[in-house]
Amino acid sequence: MAVIPAGTATLSDRRTQRSWTVDLAPYEIGAYPVTRSRYAQVTGLAPGSASDARLPAESVSWFDAIEFCNALSRVEGLTPVYRLDAEVGWDTSADGYRLPTEAEWEFACRAGTTGPRYGELDDIGWHRGNSGERVHEVGGKLPNAFGLYDMLGNVWEWCWDIYDPEVYGSYRVLRGGGWFDERWSCRASVRRRSHPTLALDDVGFRIARGTANYAADASTS
Repeated sequence: MAVIPAGTATLSDRRTQRSWTVDLAPYEIGAYPVTRSRYAQVTGLAPGSASDARLPAESVSWFDAIEFCNALSRVEGLTPVYRLDAEVGWDTSADGYRLPTEAEWEFACRAGTTGPRYGELDDIGWHRGNSGERVHEVGGKLPNAFGLYDMLGNVWEWCWDIYDPEVYGSYRVLRGGGWFDERWSCRASVRRRSHPTLALDDVGFRIARGTANYAADASTS
């Protein structure tokens, strides 16, 4: 896990031409997407279609990802963040693992940079032009200034946020671009959406942890 300092993230949506700013307290985020081996150790399940333990845990739904976060919290003696009743709730006082918000994700991805990427794409990420149209082991490209790998390319990553409830209902935000995407999609600002029950072969996730009183304005789905 890497410690990310407090800061401000400015997000934008190309479809609606809307921009908004989010103030962030310090938080931690995984240096890599969760791997198949870690996912299997925690859940007993092996996600995805390949056998390499260092590959990202892909083909996991948003619900799979939040259940993993709760399970890992219990393994490490932490309080699970998510309440899994009829609706998923976020206990902001809990000290366990969770998905990053999309503002946290973008702030962590940029790592102080202001351009579309934190480096030359071929140096930092797997995309359609260099991946051989397949997923790759985590950590095979250069990290950003926060020490985070694979923030762009390889697999899209689930975030906590609902994409646009008025238009898309419960669809959740994906960030980062993936191994089958053209270069344009592998940028810090690009937003994608998917239904929280869908498991796709170019979608994974990384975990985060915040302070006990962080994200008091987080909403439930």
